[in-house]
Amino acid sequence: MTSNGVRYSTPFFYGYNMRNDRTPATVEKIQDSYVAMMLRKRSYGAILLLIFVSMMISGFKVAQDRNAGSFWDGIHRIFDFPAGVISEAFEKASELPAHTATYFPALLETINIAAASTLIGAISGMIMSMLATRGLAKWPALIPVFRRLLDLMRAVPEIVIALVLIFVMGGGPVPAMIAIAFHTTGALGKMFSEVNENASLKPVEGLASVGANWTQRMLLAVVPQVAPNYISYALMRFEINIRASAILGFVGAGGIGYELKNAMSWGQGRYDQAAAIFLMLFAAIVLFDQISSKYRSRLTHGRQSSEVIA
Repeated sequence: MTSNGVRYSTPFFYGYNMRNDRTPATVEKIQDSYVAMMLRKRSYGAILLLIFVSMMISGFKVAQDRNAGSFWDGIHRIFDFPAGVISEAFEKASELPAHTATYFPALLETINIAAASTLIGAISGMIMSMLATRGLAKWPALIPVFRRLLDLMRAVPEIVIALVLIFVMGGGPVPAMIAIAFHTTGALGKMFSEVNENASLKPVEGLASVGANWTQRMLLAVVPQVAPNYISYALMRFEINIRASAILGFVGAGGIGYELKNAMSWGQGRYDQAAAIFLMLFAAIVLFDQISSKYRSRLTHGRQSSEVIA
């Protein structure tokens, strides 16, 4: 109520004050703060660029000092090995099918390592993600502990874990599987926990009201909501794990990578075998990438209308 007896509602005063606050001085202040923020971001980018360039220069200097010869004098020979592999592969092209048959079991071993580690990592990551999600955790006080544990598992590279396990257990596919599964648990656990944040808690509360335990609530109320995203992320991780299992073969973890290391170690004369292994690995990665992309698209976006009609 004002002095002249006219009553104004509260929203009117708020809108009136907000409109009057938009003076030229206020707009100019907002513009100045925005310009200052952009300059600050650009300065941070310039500092990061300088740090990156400094690290690259120091890295080249270290390589120059530690190399047996001159790093810059030998850099022009960087393509000598690929050229030797390609030329020998063309000379012995008739032997490529036989090499493919010889190393195909090693490729299957690599795929098996990736599949087993992805399955173990997905199951472990699903459990740990639920224990690290607010509203779903069985022990809410331990949520920070499970989140830091996922961070630790994700931070340690597979090759470091594999080297430790090979030292303890010896070479073979088992250390590679454990190392990749350990890292996959941390990576998928982080992704799954973000998916869990968007799950509705009403089914969980409904099951809790009728006496369901924590496992039943998770399996019956949460998993049906998030299963498509879980499977999509697991398929994407499977592609990554195929490459990781091949790389771990270079440190003695078995699979196609171990055979590739041996073929390359023998040097010229067995480059055709290395070429056959390269082609097999490339074809396998492309094949699984295409299959995974197709099914991940169906899981996240559904079937295309043409496919449904067909």
